Amino acid sequence: MSCRLLICTDLDRTLIPNGSQPESPGARAHFSTLVARSEVTLSYVSGRHRALVEQAVGEFDLPIPDFVVGDVGTTIYHVEPAQRWQRQTAWETEIAKDWNGHSRTDLERLLRDLPELKLQEDSKQNDYKLSYYVSLRGEQDAVSEMIRHRLDRAGVEARLTWSVDDLQGIGLLDIVPARASKFHAIEALMKLHGFCNEDSVFCGDSGNDIEVLTSPIPAVLVANSRPDVRKLARRIADERGNGDRLYIARGGFMGMNGNYSGGMLEGIAHYQPRAIAWMGFD
Repeated sequence: MSCRLLICTDLDRTLIPNGSQPESPGARAHFSTLVARSEVTLSYVSGRHRALVEQAVGEFDLPIPDFVVGDVGTTIYHVEPAQRWQRQTAWETEIAKDWNGHSRTDLERLLRDLPELKLQEDSKQNDYKLSYYVSLRGEQDAVSEMIRHRLDRAGVEARLTWSVDDLQGIGLLDIVPARASKFHAIEALMKLHGFCNEDSVFCGDSGNDIEVLTSPIPAVLVANSRPDVRKLARRIADERGNGDRLYIARGGFMGMNGNYSGGMLEGIAHYQPRAIAWMGFD
């Protein structure tokens, strides 16, 4: 086993306790103690863009990461000393191929007349992420079929990621290049920096984490996740033969409830017992 450990984690409702369930006191402090170790490399993996990641770090007193996979896997940053963010443009050049020369604006025009889609604010878009608000009562399969039909005619290979903003009570849809997912971005990061599955852990909570949660990368689904997400993740992980790579936190570890960073620590301890000594518990 390598002496190094790569921790990749979603932010909202995973490390950030901004859901309706309570956070265990002190859990984030213990997580900060863990990731301060020289053996640990930390990457945030989020749908947020850079400015919102930086805002979250300040607002919730989060550790400064070594890497940030942002915008639902369409951007990768290396956060160097003094918080100098270096955008990894080679990743964007690679995923751009999937859109066959089309821009985000081109795709927006193709879908503009679909009443089921409400364009999100400019701040939530980027060159390779087209984001919409959608109704929770909508016909997801039918809308996906309409979108894919139009994109296929344009020769665009895209990934449609559906999720839910529990606090706002609204559905979200991100359209990105086919290879631009959290999973593929994490894979690229692992390959570039010499990490393997055995010395890596991913933590998440929602539907847009499903691909990583059910992959060969050891993954943790925090206890505050939605029941339907837990059920879907377990089913897909088992079908793919990766059932032993998905840990669903249930609470009880070090007296914590399994929500947010408490669940993350629980799952990391499950896969990496050596890391318990790095968490700062007496």
